[in-house]
Amino acid sequence: MTRPAYSVRVAEDPADREACFAVRKEVFVGEQGVPEDIEYDACDAGALHVLAVREDGVPLGTGRLLYGAAALDRVGGDPSVGSLGRLAVTREARGLGVGAALVRAIEAAARERGLTAVDLHAQTHALGFYERLGYVAYGPEYPEAGIAHRAMRRALG
Repeated sequence: MTRPAYSVRVAEDPADREACFAVRKEVFVGEQGVPEDIEYDACDAGALHVLAVREDGVPLGTGRLLYGAAALDRVGGDPSVGSLGRLAVTREARGLGVGAALVRAIEAAARERGLTAVDLHAQTHALGFYERLGYVAYGPEYPEAGIAHRAMRRALG
């Protein structure tokens, strides 16, 4: 079985951003039951969003990077650390490497902005995924949107 070809890009135009939000709605709101009014926040406007799409343009996944002032409260006040968040991959695209490609694209964007590390709030069922990508969990487990999470960080080399 051949894997479908896909690409990952920064979502720079309104159509790409809408595709990112549609993936988040499908995964977080539809599948996981996150209330829609907390899924989208004020940080979305200034965040760098990435989008994975199939060759035919069908959205497969998304994620975002917060940096600078927008990330300070999420990363312990360190302006050299970015915050990776809202990573979502559609059901059809899971297991194809889309999530890892999105994380690497966000890390590349963080490096381009001079950041030295990336933090994230991982759902506990996804800890192994992020650990395989070099992230290390720290601190206690906590609830976010009614789902257990752990903070994780990866230094960018």
